[in-house]
Amino acid sequence: MGIPLYFLPFFVAAGRGVNTGSVFVINLFLGWTFIGWVVALAMAMGARRTP
Repeated sequence: MGIPLYFLPFFVAAGRGVNTGSVFVINLFLGWTFIGWVVALAMAMGARRTP
């Protein structure tokens, strides 16, 4: 249960179609801190980019 919760921001970003690369990198390297996890989640919940 811990790993899916840890990568929740990445899954949210992938589902919303936002920049998954940057969210994944921040989540991978800084997600172990609460602040890094919240930043990744905020990026994942940000505005969608229109093509």
